[in-house]
Amino acid sequence: MASLRPVFSRRILKLVSSFNQTLAPSSSFHRSLSLSHNVRQEITAVGEDKPLFPGASSSYTEKLKFLGGDVYDPIPVYRVMNKMGSIIDPSQDPGLDQAFVEKMYKSMTKLNAMDKIMYESQRQGRISFYMTSYGEEGTHIGSAAALDDKDIIYGQYREGGVLLWRDFPLEKMMNQCYGNNEDAGKGRQMPVHYGSKEHSFAAISSPLATQMPHAAGAAFALKRAGLDICTVCYFGDGAASEGDAHAALNFAATLDAPCIFFCRNNGYAISTPTSEQYRGDGIACRGPAYGITSIRVDGNDVFAVYNATKSAREIAVTESKPVLIEAMTYRIGHHSTSDDSSAYRSVDEVKYWDKEDHPIGRLRNYMLSKDWWDVDREKAWMVEVKKEVMQKFQAAEKLKKPSPQYMLTDVFDKPSKRLSQQAEELKKHVQQYKEHYPTDKFDEL
Repeated sequence: MASLRPVFSRRILKLVSSFNQTLAPSSSFHRSLSLSHNVRQEITAVGEDKPLFPGASSSYTEKLKFLGGDVYDPIPVYRVMNKMGSIIDPSQDPGLDQAFVEKMYKSMTKLNAMDKIMYESQRQGRISFYMTSYGEEGTHIGSAAALDDKDIIYGQYREGGVLLWRDFPLEKMMNQCYGNNEDAGKGRQMPVHYGSKEHSFAAISSPLATQMPHAAGAAFALKRAGLDICTVCYFGDGAASEGDAHAALNFAATLDAPCIFFCRNNGYAISTPTSEQYRGDGIACRGPAYGITSIRVDGNDVFAVYNATKSAREIAVTESKPVLIEAMTYRIGHHSTSDDSSAYRSVDEVKYWDKEDHPIGRLRNYMLSKDWWDVDREKAWMVEVKKEVMQKFQAAEKLKKPSPQYMLTDVFDKPSKRLSQQAEELKKHVQQYKEHYPTDKFDEL
């Protein structure tokens, strides 16, 4: 051991010497320090009255003053037509031809007819759940008509009209609501949770706002791929209170993702009025705080929604950045068949919006003024669309439910051993106790 001590001591001395040399100020260190000092002097001289904090671009003040929650004037509501369907400013008329406007009207009224029949179907116990779009048809069709059919839609759950505009077959909507063996989701989703890869419409997910980060991420992927399309994310004023909404808006802004965030502000979320949902000026005012181009539009004016969405898409695609649209509208129906809206709003309030400011009525008045529609055509169309909806409805109701085996598929590429065992146990159980299960209403296990 004694022979090792001198060697060990020499190594220690060498390490200490090396460490001291590292810490000793070098000539380059002095030059760096001098340069840093000069830069600080230059910055102070040029911008001594301007804050240089990286977190914000601002100016100094010597007045102690807090900004109030109502410091800004309310954002105006952009419109094209008045409540009677007359164009207010001819320069804002989108100039759509008769065939295009007629498709808008027929899509809105078809959605309305389907809602009436499917709502009653749920009340009769024929389906488990449904959500109507009464009063919000203008937000669906006005926005969908302004998009490219390849733009990817991330809906919340009240965007059936967007699919109708894209010619999604009515029978597929009925099959989904009934969860029958022709349903693309194989009966595993709640009714009105549509999805179609062919129509660039991501499958609906029940939890609020989960689609929003997905839309932002997908938009960023489209940007990286160099594709001239965007994502469109629909959500409500209630979903805007979710944490996912903040994450999505902030990510889209910082990544310059081509995503249109389309908020349907219908006044009530599930049952909470907007007066209790937020204190600020709605949803559009949040856009500038994230650095997002934003607009507020009359959601009951299908032309205003069309113009706003068309312009938003041009910004999103050509400038590669997000846009926020807040469409002001009113949910005339209950939130869903699980809700009774009379508990939190008056019948007179609902009647006003249904009779005085309905998007379908406004567009109908416009078409009447242009001699593009009349009472006879209205009657004939209503009979035709009701008949079509009833035929698809009855056909979907007659089909069997999917095989129970689908409860255990489409999760793994290849079923695990445990899943295979469960599938076999399920089959044996149903065969043994088949008198307790309505097996005649399902495809074979």
